[in-house]
Formats: sequence, C-alpha cells, structure tokens
Amino acid sequence: MAISGLRDLYIAELQEARSFEALLTEALPKMAKAASEEQLRQAFEQHLEATREQLGSVEALLNEAGADLKAHEDQSMKVLIEQSQKMADMVVEGPLRDAALIASAQRIEHYEIAVYGTLATYAKILGLDNDHQILSGILGEEKDADDLLTDIAIGMVNPAGAEKEAGG
Repeated sequence: MAISGLRDLYIAELQEARSFEALLTEALPKMAKAASEEQLRQAFEQHLEATREQLGSVEALLNEAGADLKAHEDQSMKVLIEQSQKMADMVVEGPLRDAALIASAQRIEHYEIAVYGTLATYAKILGLDNDHQILSGILGEEKDADDLLTDIAIGMVNPAGAEKEAGG
C-alpha cells in the first residue's frame, strides 16, 4: 500500500500495532516464566491479559476501517523481543535476571507508549473520536504497566540484585 496521506499512515501504523501486540502475546508468557520474583511474574501475566484485550481493540479498529489486519509486520518489536530473550538467557536466574527482564520490558513499554501516543494523535487529527478514545486508553494502560515495572524494580528487584552483588 502506498502511503499518500495521514489516514494511510494511520492505518499502516495501526497494522504495525496489531502485529506487535500479537508478538507480545507470545513473548509475555516466556518473560513470566523467566521471572523469579512473584510480583514480576504476576505483572507479566496481568499485562498478557491486557495485551490480548489491546490486540482485540486494535483489530476491531482495523476491521471498522476495512483494512487488512496483517498487511504490516512490526520489525522493531521483533528485535526488542529477541534482545529480551537473549539477555534473559545470558543472566543468571534470580534478582539480576529479573532486573534484566524489567529493563527489556520497559524498552518494550516505551516503544508501545511512543506508538500509541502517535496513533492517538493521528486519530484525533483525523476526527476519529472513537479511535482516539480507545487508543488513548491503551496508551494509559501502557504507561501504567511501565510505572508498575519501575515500582517493582525500585522496590525489590534492583535492591535485591545489588545486595547479592555486594555479597549480602
């Protein structure tokens, strides 16, 4: 599809979002399994449920627009997920791996925040009020997930990793 206007760009970006949400439904269970801290594992599992709902919402928006759901495959998320798995495989199990998982998950969240912020802005400019509302809601969920990861990192995982490093 040749992109010749903002609506075309919006649809292409929405298709990319559908792609990365689908990729995340496969990656999050692996991240949860690799986590040793119970609260982190639960955060990944809860975000998996949110991701499935977000995928459904994005697919519904694409269906309403009459767009092909699978016209675009998000390459950036593929790389972020591959790097996350590589890092998890390199780091020993325990708080240090959890810290690495959080760092990877936050890279993913920040990417999603950037995409959904852009999509919500495009929808608003295009006068797609329903789309704007849905995408703004997803954006808020991604920001909340990022905040939760920060809280887990600061409150338990990073201090535990540092304590282990110090020999405590």
